[in-house]
Amino acid sequence: MTISFPGAQPLTPPELLTPPSGAGRPRLTFLGTGYLGATYAICFAEMGYEVLGFDVDEPKIAKLASGEVPFHEPGLDELLRKNLAHGRLRFTTSYDEVAEFGDVHFICVGTPQRADGLAADLTYVESSVTGLASRLTRKALIVGKSTVPVGTAEWVEEIIGRHAPAEAEVEVAWSPEFLQEGFAVEDVLRPNRIIFGVKSDWAYGMLYASHKGVFDLAQTEDREVPIVVADFATAELVKVAANAFLATKISFINAMAEVCEAAGADVTQLARAIGYDPRIGNRFLRAGLGFGGACLPKDIRAFQARAQELGVGEALRFLHEVDLINQRRRQRVVQLAAELLDRPNGPAGPDLSGLRIAVLGATFKPNSDDVRDSPALSVVRKLHRTGASVAVYDPEGMSNAERELPEVGFAKTLTDAVAGADLVCVLTEWEEFRNADPSALAELVNGKRVIDGRNCLDQSVWVRAGWDYRGMGRPEPM
Repeated sequence: MTISFPGAQPLTPPELLTPPSGAGRPRLTFLGTGYLGATYAICFAEMGYEVLGFDVDEPKIAKLASGEVPFHEPGLDELLRKNLAHGRLRFTTSYDEVAEFGDVHFICVGTPQRADGLAADLTYVESSVTGLASRLTRKALIVGKSTVPVGTAEWVEEIIGRHAPAEAEVEVAWSPEFLQEGFAVEDVLRPNRIIFGVKSDWAYGMLYASHKGVFDLAQTEDREVPIVVADFATAELVKVAANAFLATKISFINAMAEVCEAAGADVTQLARAIGYDPRIGNRFLRAGLGFGGACLPKDIRAFQARAQELGVGEALRFLHEVDLINQRRRQRVVQLAAELLDRPNGPAGPDLSGLRIAVLGATFKPNSDDVRDSPALSVVRKLHRTGASVAVYDPEGMSNAERELPEVGFAKTLTDAVAGADLVCVLTEWEEFRNADPSALAELVNGKRVIDGRNCLDQSVWVRAGWDYRGMGRPEPM
């Protein structure tokens, strides 16, 4: 196991402390049972911890308590039901119950973009810390997991100082999450690194004890889990810096796609060639619609806003261009649609009225039902504004997409979506779409035209089946 600490020799794992509750292992609570909190709560219960999940949303808590995960994440439903049955996992809407039960309290609430600017809205962090701190009667550790602007942990300490009883001796730590939707269970149980932002040996020891299940699993599987023990500011910056880097890498290859389109080159071959360089690597180098979801877009904007507040806004000015490149790729699909459908693309965009367009994909990525800031749904909105009749199909995200965009049409199956379509747009790389038979689909459509918005289809197979194919950053097939 690798543990590093700034300015010191690598640390050895601490002696396990007796939790303030007197239990054999720390009792864990997770405040906020959205995607982040519910996933962590369920997975830590799976590792044998006593866990209590908290939320102010009563219907959400009722769902979880009945064994139903309120979002799609592969493997999570089974783990929820298993650990509810074993009694290791419970859910509540009571701050009093949380304060009485827990030794280590993880803050997992949302930090959305503020309505009046780019900065993160910390309202939910403040309300959860305030609600908990005033009820604590014994020593406890409050750990931030939410993605926040640097400086938040110190601010949380100030809130606790105002609201928690002095005799409780409440401490703060920060340990950012790195979940990938669709792979979140694996990311919790088998993380590629863990960050501990702490100020005391006791906080370090409690955080280590709270993650011992992760380390024990790694030992049985002969793996290492690197631990970086850092100060608050560094721990907070790790997550936003990682997201900024990934967003930059994605927008870089999409910028290259723009150049390839102008020059007649193929961005998929370009990405493969530069990806062989170990200094670059091939991950996150697939050109397409760009990134979306609940994290990357709002996190890079909040990062810029915080840098501006710190007086170093110039250092992150490039992230503004990263954001702009990402947005441009969505409009590029509309331009390609106009080209394929032989409609002029004027200053106000093309007029595609009288045409039927099938859109395959609504979620921001496969293996998720999350449509927050989904590039696919953004394109659907743009296509709808052209006057086209749009039919959307997604394997998991239909109900969320219908709530988000009720004005467009939705199909129950892939074949229903493409039936009679003049154009098919593949906008989320679900396996169902990647493996679809283009010859069979050709029998259903009105026009054999396809836009591969994720460069996930086998171009040669679709062209052989008679389709007029357009990819992102790829030349027209000869």
